[in-house]
Amino acid sequence: MALSLTDIVEEARLSARALWDYGDSFFNPTVRLGVTGLSRAGKTVFITALIHGLTRGGRFPVFEAYASGRIARAHLAPQPDDAVPRFDYENHVRTLVEERRWPNSTTDISELRLVIDYQRQNGADRTLILDIVDYPGEWLLDLPLLNKSFEQWSTESLALSREPLRAGLAVPWHEHLNTLDPEGREDEQAALKAAKLFTDYLRACRDERFAMSLLPPGRFLMPGNLAGSPALTFAPLEVPIDGSAPDGSLWAMMRRRYEAYKDVVVRPFFRDHFARLDRQIVLVDALAAFNAGPEALHDLEAALAGILDCFRIGRSTILSALFRPRIDRILFAATKADHLHHQSHDRLEAILRRTVAKAAARAEYAGAAIDVVALAAVRATREAQVARGREKLPSILGTPAPGETADGETFDGETEVATFPGDLPDDPEELFRGTFRGLSSAAADKADYRFLRFRPPKLVREGDEEPALPHIRLDRALQFLIGDRLQ
Repeated sequence: MALSLTDIVEEARLSARALWDYGDSFFNPTVRLGVTGLSRAGKTVFITALIHGLTRGGRFPVFEAYASGRIARAHLAPQPDDAVPRFDYENHVRTLVEERRWPNSTTDISELRLVIDYQRQNGADRTLILDIVDYPGEWLLDLPLLNKSFEQWSTESLALSREPLRAGLAVPWHEHLNTLDPEGREDEQAALKAAKLFTDYLRACRDERFAMSLLPPGRFLMPGNLAGSPALTFAPLEVPIDGSAPDGSLWAMMRRRYEAYKDVVVRPFFRDHFARLDRQIVLVDALAAFNAGPEALHDLEAALAGILDCFRIGRSTILSALFRPRIDRILFAATKADHLHHQSHDRLEAILRRTVAKAAARAEYAGAAIDVVALAAVRATREAQVARGREKLPSILGTPAPGETADGETFDGETEVATFPGDLPDDPEELFRGTFRGLSSAAADKADYRFLRFRPPKLVREGDEEPALPHIRLDRALQFLIGDRLQ
């Protein structure tokens, strides 16, 4: 496919920015780590726990440079990009540790710089700058729009909305769509109503009962300062994929606004932030998809494939660093592993690995390293064996959030409860075929409380030492993402 003038200009801008970044990192070795996650995956908690552990003496036995004592110090430095908000680390730590509440999710891009002073394996002292870029996963799913026309996007969006699980949620929007004449005169009120009903449909798909993941355009669900602007006031139409919009028509109006969305929202994100990343972690609330059913799991599979297709992947070389930066390591992390007994952690990883298998094979062929991990950046539960008659159930213990309810009981936020979370299947295909009943139904006859929102753990100070946040496999994630840069 021939490059348009816009594509050529964007490539020139990317090359110029890459050359600037390379010159800077030549004197100050830097890794730009992208952290993203689909809805409710816990990226704010992940970043906070990562920084807290490295700066406050966390326990990271698998993170080789840290465990061996080669990291002398890790400390925060001033925010490097003047036009990007700073990740509010200090307030997030206070919320987690002092208030024992989960921080609010971020809805915009933010960044934080961590400076790591370390000793190389040959004994030389070095410094690595880690720039952590936090952005919503919904934005990532917008990147494929850059290569799609309005007509292609409309056709795909409508086909998706007619799939069984989505069709019922799309009824109000579809009813309004049937009243529209794409070739009729442009109509602001019709566009406003169509955009609202389309957004309502996307929001309903994201509800935890359905746990859909493939929901572009991402800014429709988190508009920020673009709320109400024409760039966010469009919706799919029933138009031929190779058709031409008459001048002054509703079709032409919607197409123009779709292109404005790409120019105002998608291209700047790609150019200024995404294309500059070196490493990437994608956090996934896989448990929500498992329990919503096979449709949600297949939807998650498509979303993760779309995410991998967005990355410029492959081994980084001097030439690529100079003119076409590439991401050479991508980690997919199934979060909330502390909601399961450790006996199911390997199964959780196996299911996520199956979910990304096809797309990961393409990435690995291009030279990128791909890995999968089940983790909890902050572990909110402990494990125990709970007797039920003659049977002992592998259970988890935690403190439900105040006001959380289950089986008619409301929790006070202070009392610990035990729950048997159920077991994941040994064969991941059971989830994709729909033959697995779901964690909550499989455990229904044995569990007292299932899928509660647990409070963050209460930390106990040991002498003068700062208490460390407990975690599950956060050190393994760090080893994969930056361990090779600290050798």
